[in-house]
This record gives sequence, structure tokens and C-alpha cells, in this order.
Amino acid sequence: MPTSPVQSDVDRLFDAAEQAGLRLAIKGRLAALVVICVLMVLSRGADRAPDFILATLVFVILGVVHYRLIGSAYDRWWLKYAFLTLDVALLSAAVALVPPTPVAALPQIFMFRFNIFPFYFIILGVAAFSFSPWLVLWGGIVGGAGWLGAFGWVHAQMAAPLTWSDVPDGPTTEQFLQVFLSPDFTGSGSRLQEAVIYLVVAILIAIVMHRTRQTVRRQLQAERDMTTISQIFGRFVPEAVAESMIRNRGALDPTERPATVLFSDLAGFTRMMEARGPRDIVDTLNAFFDDASEIIGRHNGVVTQFQGDGILATFNVPLEDADHAQNAFDAANALVDLVRAKTFGGETLEIRIGLSTGPLVAGSVGGGGRQSYTVYGDPVNLAARLESLNKTHGTSILISQSTAELLRGADLRHIGEVEIRGLRDPIGLYACGKGHTVAHEPN
Repeated sequence: MPTSPVQSDVDRLFDAAEQAGLRLAIKGRLAALVVICVLMVLSRGADRAPDFILATLVFVILGVVHYRLIGSAYDRWWLKYAFLTLDVALLSAAVALVPPTPVAALPQIFMFRFNIFPFYFIILGVAAFSFSPWLVLWGGIVGGAGWLGAFGWVHAQMAAPLTWSDVPDGPTTEQFLQVFLSPDFTGSGSRLQEAVIYLVVAILIAIVMHRTRQTVRRQLQAERDMTTISQIFGRFVPEAVAESMIRNRGALDPTERPATVLFSDLAGFTRMMEARGPRDIVDTLNAFFDDASEIIGRHNGVVTQFQGDGILATFNVPLEDADHAQNAFDAANALVDLVRAKTFGGETLEIRIGLSTGPLVAGSVGGGGRQSYTVYGDPVNLAARLESLNKTHGTSILISQSTAELLRGADLRHIGEVEIRGLRDPIGLYACGKGHTVAHEPN
């Protein structure tokens, strides 16, 4: 079956996580090597120090090479298995070939009486950092094989090796110690038991890691699905509203609080559409709406609706913003500056904006299984009316008194009082002092 784009994204995220795990594993391996080298040099004496330092340098160089290859053009899926195998091979070769002590001529089998086997578990532990159950399982297989391979090599060099079977039934203490403490005692059954236990531990870790990967994969899939839904849903409702509805499984409780409404419209839009045609004008509008939405969002506003060539944006609903009036005012001026500094689809635009502040009710409404996010209240109607009054007053931004009273140090010009249909009292009207103007032409 073909892989879906979402699944591919999850796979890429998982591959990146595994690469990060491998890098972390190599760093952990380096830290373990340094600690072990220091411990061995201090505990085993100066005569063995060069051996431990040389061995540490070899392993460090291998780790650096592997680290540099991860994510490079030369990276391959099998490299991590190859480097782990090389670690096991070098450690097993040291067990089989390096003399137990540089002074006393002890038989090589004494390497298996020293505390060497736990070093194999360090390789297994480092492999677990990779977040790859197959690498851990491979580490268990090659680690057990390496341990038995080193033992088999040493065992084959011995003339008369002794094993547990050479201990007589019902032995006395002297009989048991005579075999167990003999330089020729190999304890082959113990070596096999160690290798089996090592493989069992690797299998258990791999199973746990597989379950963890499945859990993480489902989590990544869920997060990716939520992001995709939010992005798709956000094309039709404000992104902040979409995310809230997804978190609350479709419910968006009604909100009532003071807010500032920004209503904008483009001057001469009807004439422009007749001259250029619907297809071209849609491209122009999309380019403008992209930049306008970014500006409004940057000022903590939410685009609630696109109405033809108009924008209805709210500040303080649904996202709380204590400085909503100032942010709406700054966004309005930024929109005016935008259309003065830039063309959209080769078209120069002019914008008119109305700002009004007051109590708003916002929430999701609808029927027949379909809902939309809507805001209600006098500020919505007033902002739309103020936008239209820009044509009368030759301005780009008109501001209601309720908004002007909340602005700090703004350069405003009082125009006067205006009667608004549907409102009982006249509204104080303000414009920007810097005198943004727009051509007097019908929309």
C-alpha cells in the first residue's frame, strides 16, 4: 500500500529521533570509555595503563567516525550494526589474545575468571540509546557470540581443559577446589550460561523498546493528525478557534467580554473586479489577505471572517488580550502602511478601517451538523459603519470614542459626533492625526 503523506511525516520524525538517539548513544559510549579508562588506570597499576589508554583511543576514534557519518551522505542503515559488531569484535579479541597480566605468565583462560563479562553489557546499554530494538537484539546476538567465540578460541588452545563435568559426584572440599582452582579449569557451562543470559536481557530490552516505539509512534501520529486538522480547519475558521475546538472536541463555549473590533474594506474593489475579472482579483485578494492576517495575528488579533474584500478581526476574543484597543490600533496603522508600501498581484490597493470597542459575545453557532465562529454586539456594527464613513471624511482609519479612550499617547484628531443608525446616543469620532487619506470613490 502507498504511504500517506502524514505517515511519511511521522516516519521522518521517527528517523530523526533515531538518529538523535544514535548520536546520544555515541556520546554515552564516550563517557563510559573515559570513566572505565580512568578507573582501570588507577586500579590496575602503571604497567597496564598504556594498554587501557590505547584501547580507549581506538574505541573513541571509532565512535567519532560513526558520529560523523550519521545523517551524512555516506550514512547507511547497516552502519550502526557494523560499528556495534566492530566494538564486540575488538572487545572479544582483547579477551582472547591480550595476556591476563603483563608480568605473571597466567594461562589465557584466566581472562574469563576476571570481571570482564560486564563490559559486554555496556555495549548493550549503549545500543539501547539508539531507540532501535533491532540494534539491541543484534547487540545481544553478536555480544553472546563474541563472548563464546573468544572462549572457544582460548579453549581450543588448551591441551587438557577441565570443565564442571570433571568435578566428581559428591565431592569433598579438596576435590572441588582441585578442579575449580586448577589453571586448566574453563567452566564452559558457565560461559554458555553467561551468553544465554546476555541474549535474554537483550531480547527483554528489545521488547520493551519495541513497545515504547509503538507508543511514541502513536503519539507522533496523534500530534501530527491534530496539527493537520488544525491547519485544514484553520482555513475556514481562525486558527486559535480551531485549536480550541479541537482541544475541547468541537465545543467552544460562548464568551462575553469587552473587545475591540477591526473592520476593513478595500477602496474601489467593485471597479477593480470589473476591470480585471474574478480570477485575477481572487489572486490579488489572497495575496493581500495573507499579509493582512499575519499583521493582525502579530498584534494578538484573530481574523474572524473574510467578507468579500473585507476583514472582520477581533481583539480580546477568543484570545484574551488586556491591551486589545492599543493592539487593534497598531494593527490598523500597520495595514495602512502595508498597502502603501506594497502591491498585490500587480495591483495597488487602498484600505479603509473602522475600530470600535465594547462588549462582545462570541461563540460557535450553526445547525445541521455545521458550525461557524461568530461575534455579536454593537462594536461589530459600529466598526463596519465607521469603515464606511471613511469615504465621507476622506480618511483611512476612523476610531470610536470607546476605543480612543483606551489608547495611550496616540496622535488622534477629533472629528465630532455622529449619529449611527441603531444606536441611541451619538458616537464620538476620531481619526489618526497623521492624516491617512483615501480617494473618495464608491465601493
